[in-house]
Amino acid sequence: MMTYAVLIILAVFMLLPFLWMVSASLKLDQDVFRVPIQWIPSKPVWSNFATIWTRIPFLTFFGNSLKLTVIITLLQLFTSSFAAYAFAKLKFPGRDWLFLAYIGSIAIPWQVYMVPQFIMMRRLDLVDTHLSLILLQAFSAFGVFLLRQFFISIPDEILDAARIDGMSEYGIFFRIMLPLSKPALATLTIFTAVAVWNDFMGPLIYLNSQSLKTIQLGLRMFIQQYGADYALIMAAALVSLIPVVILFVALQRFFVEGIASTGVKG
Repeated sequence: MMTYAVLIILAVFMLLPFLWMVSASLKLDQDVFRVPIQWIPSKPVWSNFATIWTRIPFLTFFGNSLKLTVIITLLQLFTSSFAAYAFAKLKFPGRDWLFLAYIGSIAIPWQVYMVPQFIMMRRLDLVDTHLSLILLQAFSAFGVFLLRQFFISIPDEILDAARIDGMSEYGIFFRIMLPLSKPALATLTIFTAVAVWNDFMGPLIYLNSQSLKTIQLGLRMFIQQYGADYALIMAAALVSLIPVVILFVALQRFFVEGIASTGVKG
């Protein structure tokens, strides 16, 4: 009983920032930081949710974020699953050392290679294009590690039986490994999609044109030189959460199973 009480208290404590954001999105800007906090506004300002679409090109930013998230997530699933299958189920010289070297790149902070990456993209004339972000994020060492851990748990006898029946490695990958790996694929989908959707620094560095900017850069437009429209920021942030919530609810069952089977802790 005590455990449940502690968990409920922690859950409420963790939900407080979200509840404050919902409350602030329904207030006038001058009432957002008023003390004591009025959690339920007496006169909710629903027009905030209409204003955000007219104050800035919010629909364009929303579409750009959705486009980048879908493309990068699909590419990461494709590249990571291919590499993970090779590291988990195929035998070739130096496989384990190559895997360790590749996984070791996770420990290198992005700030270390941020400048060389930008110079490379500039020489390829890809700055201020979505293609630069897509190419830079199409590969993920974490994704390879996550899927490899799951692929290892699939018995080799299933693959050997398929090889004896004459199935090619591509056939084994597409017809056996991927269908059995739905939990791990769902987990990687959620991690990747949320990371790309919430990415601020990447679009800030590579995107200059307003028509190419993402929703995270759009939120910054509510911040003016001498102040900020916090009520509109909260309303826009709340709307921007909708795709992430829908994705999580849709894949929740596989996500929990994937976390348990790969041993990845949040």
